[in-house]
Amino acid sequence: MEKYQDETLSFKERAKALVAEMTLEEKVFQTLHWSAAIERLGIKAYNWWNEALHGVARAGVATVYPQAIGLAAAFDEDMMEEVGDHISTEGRAKFNMQQKYGDTDIYKGLTFWAPNVNIFRDPRWGRGHETYGEDPYLTSRLGVRFIEGMQGKDEKYLKVAACAKHFAVHSGPEDIRHSFNAEVSKRDLYETYLPAFKACVTEAKVETVMGAYNRMNGEPCCGSKTLLRDILRGEWKFDGHVTSDCWAIKDFHEGHCVTTTPVESVALAMNNGCDLNCGHIFTNLLQAVKEGLVTEETLTRAVERLYVTKMRLGIFDAPEHVPYNTIDYSAVDSREEKEFNLSVAKKTICLLKNENHTLPLCKDKLKTVGVIGPNANNRKALIGNYEGTASEYVTVLEGIQEYLGDDVRVRYSEGCHLFKDRVSGLSQGNDRIAEVRAVCDESDVVIAVMGLDSGLEGEEGDQGNEFASGDKPNLELPGIQNEIIRAICESGKPVVLVLLSGSALAFPWAEKHVPAIVEGWYPGAQGGRAIAQMLFGEYAPEGKLPVTFYRTSEELPAFTDYAMKGRTYRYMEHEALYPFGYGLSYTTFALKEAEVSSDRIAKGASIKVTAKLTNTGSYDGAETVQVYVKAKNVPGAPHYQLKGLKKVHLAAGETKEVELTLNDTAFALFNEEAELMLSAGEYEVFVGTNQPDERSVSLTGNRPTGFSITCEKTERLER
Repeated sequence: MEKYQDETLSFKERAKALVAEMTLEEKVFQTLHWSAAIERLGIKAYNWWNEALHGVARAGVATVYPQAIGLAAAFDEDMMEEVGDHISTEGRAKFNMQQKYGDTDIYKGLTFWAPNVNIFRDPRWGRGHETYGEDPYLTSRLGVRFIEGMQGKDEKYLKVAACAKHFAVHSGPEDIRHSFNAEVSKRDLYETYLPAFKACVTEAKVETVMGAYNRMNGEPCCGSKTLLRDILRGEWKFDGHVTSDCWAIKDFHEGHCVTTTPVESVALAMNNGCDLNCGHIFTNLLQAVKEGLVTEETLTRAVERLYVTKMRLGIFDAPEHVPYNTIDYSAVDSREEKEFNLSVAKKTICLLKNENHTLPLCKDKLKTVGVIGPNANNRKALIGNYEGTASEYVTVLEGIQEYLGDDVRVRYSEGCHLFKDRVSGLSQGNDRIAEVRAVCDESDVVIAVMGLDSGLEGEEGDQGNEFASGDKPNLELPGIQNEIIRAICESGKPVVLVLLSGSALAFPWAEKHVPAIVEGWYPGAQGGRAIAQMLFGEYAPEGKLPVTFYRTSEELPAFTDYAMKGRTYRYMEHEALYPFGYGLSYTTFALKEAEVSSDRIAKGASIKVTAKLTNTGSYDGAETVQVYVKAKNVPGAPHYQLKGLKKVHLAAGETKEVELTLNDTAFALFNEEAELMLSAGEYEVFVGTNQPDERSVSLTGNRPTGFSITCEKTERLER
């Protein structure tokens, strides 16, 4: 038995022994995402590139969950871990099947490049729907729990390897990402852009971190000494492996121009701790080693890190010793998975407006329902990007038809093209308006299904991006959607607006004139079923906005400005259309007897927050208790920041006590030198079910309970 096969040794010892048997050339080819087989050592070919943002992607049939931004809208940490666990079960089941038939192609491994924990700082960014929204705390909590679900709880083996991406300070613009330099202050870096990555590394023990395309303060992220050596491995003691984003290293010399040759570029990446190359440019490591730009010891260390990951996945151990090898392919796309997916989709939907209790609709009082809009029967608007292939897709139209059956007639019109001014190319424009009016005339209620899909917002290079390499030019509904909404409202019939999108939209006219508005995100393959059941009152909506809905993009700073001033609920200067953390229900909740365990905070101390939450309405439902902290005497401090949340499920009439803990870091802020300071002075803690801003209070009628907390001494905390 070879030393690397000795399962009594540590994975590091075994990886070191195995890599020691490799030649220089063999080691180089192990640093590519399509790592070659080494038959003389019994090493199979392995492709490191796999995706699982909201379900196993790009490798055939798998459960397609709501897009990540929708998952975030559930504000539910426990659900996120469950989703991660279900995805990794399908991932293992598919891997076991693929290995059985010798399939080692791309998207067939156990190293999944998810989650995306970048901060959605600007609603125009096309990839924002891959994230968990604009808030560092929410993103941290959801990212940690998703990773824990993905990687499993076995003491020895990883279920799959997750990856926190894209490290760091990365959120557009997409069309210049290969040459763009994101300039960021130390304060914003540590206060906003790094917390989620730190939590994923230090709490969830994520196995992989992926670098970003852009530069940060002059350094390309995939070769950044500051990010990869000083912070990731230095401050946070990261012990896994780092991968580049795909073909990002060639940007060093082609886009960023910080190097002049491919050999210099790979040396910069490898020497600063990038172990794996998504692409093929690391083949230049052969020359880099020969020229003395990279030592063979540095290369060896990188390959050892990669092999520790493969060994933690059980790839080199006796199959019967790895518990996840027993997961059968029958687990994929099972009835249970579809039912779980539907339950998840139900938790993500946000009810934004419900004037005069327009919703829920009563099936028994309706004879004809009109369904109008370009997203009503658009499968692409269910799924977002980085998606798998579902065996069943249920659009909003199909969900409504299924729910109503033969009892109520459903009349449908596409209404308009998603972004053009006509559906048929040779028409005169607005070519479905007569049909829209006819459907409205016949209907007792009209459900307008508008918004975007991943052809309008997504990653640079995604097929079919209509706008700015995937970024949005503004926050408006595209094409003539607003005209169609106005025409529907002119009919005088009750109107429900359902928006499917992966980001915030601005619709001030609709907000004023449409009585009921729903944000459905990209709700997954079962999304139409979930939305239909919500519209007709089968359950109460419970989603909360993980991003701010602005009134206009004109109030935003320049897209290329990475300073947080003026951005997100933490720093914005205008009133929101709909605020972060906001969402209505069909039932009502009362949060009473809120208390804090102390009115003082100091270094090393913590404060317990308790309250009783009662479902005072007639529907079973769920509500999210949200705790915000504001530093009153620190110049430049955020308005307030989310620092605690708890999703609570309550039957009608039920009461539960909620307890949350705020430690000293919940009150601390970074200064301009990135020192984490707990400053002397007064703080406010707000305990409620929404933000303490006046817009949230006016929309919900709920004002969070406030407490004054004092800190007597300024002290520096460990960051």
